[in-house]
Amino acid sequence: MAVGLILDYRGGTLEQYDRISEMMPGAGARVPPGAIFHWVAATDDGVRVVDVWEDRATFDKFDEEMLGPFTADVGAPAPEITEYEVHKMLAP
Repeated sequence: MAVGLILDYRGGTLEQYDRISEMMPGAGARVPPGAIFHWVAATDDGVRVVDVWEDRATFDKFDEEMLGPFTADVGAPAPEITEYEVHKMLAP
């Protein structure tokens, strides 16, 4: 089942986000396998990422293998993650 994830990097910066994106295969030009949707924005206290993934297990594997290590490498804070079960999704 698809999950919506909100990742709040309190104290993180868009510069750190951009560095993490550059470390991703394909230089962050596409969402990784299993991801459906992604957007990011600066907030008053850091950075917020909103994703939709095919399932939580796929995200957790990506987090363990890439996102977590890359986040640590650039000195960004670990995110606070809020998860939602996706009821319906629409796309063009």
